[in-house]
Amino acid sequence: MMTHLQAVNNPGCNLYQVPNLESFRNNLANHGIDLTREKCTTLQVNVGQLCNQSCRHCHLDAGPFRKEIMNEETVSEVIKLAGSFRFETIDITGGAPEMNPHITTLVSRLAPLTNTLIVRSNLTAIAAEKQNGLLGLLAGNRVTITASLPSLNEAQSEAQRGESTFAPSIKTLRKLNALGYGHPDSGLELNLVSNPTGAFLPSSQEQVEKRFRQMLAHKWGILFNNLYVFANVPLGRFLTWLEDSGNLESYMLKLAAHFNPCTLDGLMCRSLISVSWDGYLFDCDFNQSLQLHMGSRKKHVSELQDLPGPGDTIAVSEHCYTCTAGSGFT
Repeated sequence: MMTHLQAVNNPGCNLYQVPNLESFRNNLANHGIDLTREKCTTLQVNVGQLCNQSCRHCHLDAGPFRKEIMNEETVSEVIKLAGSFRFETIDITGGAPEMNPHITTLVSRLAPLTNTLIVRSNLTAIAAEKQNGLLGLLAGNRVTITASLPSLNEAQSEAQRGESTFAPSIKTLRKLNALGYGHPDSGLELNLVSNPTGAFLPSSQEQVEKRFRQMLAHKWGILFNNLYVFANVPLGRFLTWLEDSGNLESYMLKLAAHFNPCTLDGLMCRSLISVSWDGYLFDCDFNQSLQLHMGSRKKHVSELQDLPGPGDTIAVSEHCYTCTAGSGFT
């Protein structure tokens, strides 16, 4: 029996207005789950919503015309935060992080302050000729690259990410391999992310990784370290697509039906703080889309005196079903 539920919900019940969808908060209570924070070990930094692509699955509506981008002052505050608290992992995301004008400063200043620095890439922004110096900087600082490659089928991949994105992605992967990324024992980790192209849950991660490893090696000679499969989060542009295509209700009920209590221990929100492009704090990058602030209060990174600790609250809503469906969300 649960004695104290410390998860907060977006005001109102059933954010998506889907009949028969139990709120995530109530579902936790019914399972007797006390969802609270553990030790904070990861800093995630969203450097902006500017992106060279307008992917259908994007939970933040990132795209070429977005103006929201982390400025130099906020970058300095993030670096100061990382220097004050030794995070095991720092994860730089977007949008396309490569398009932030301060990305080289972030990489060079953050890399010495953490065990693992991750830069997330869509594989096309980083392929621009002007980014050749960035690739060298990433390799020189042994930055882990986590790269999105939704599908090995060109038509499926481009249906999600836009025309003429597949071939440049393959070209970039080969370029990264040439730098040493993805090779065993090189110390340069290259991880891939695959997600469904429709309103369904991903296949087994083990099976997908095996297929990707075989096909990428056979067709293009490409190596990588790990592959992760993600379900699409019903926020932003993907939420709009679900509504327009009439798939919202079935998708939400499918996520809820696959709720797996065993995933709760490994949820990223339990050990992570997320900084938005304008410097405000969240429990995860997805909560930025709903403006569900960490600790239920709008707080800027410059105000942070102490990290959230064990037992602190986590802001939740129905989109959290995505992270707890099936085998969970890596």
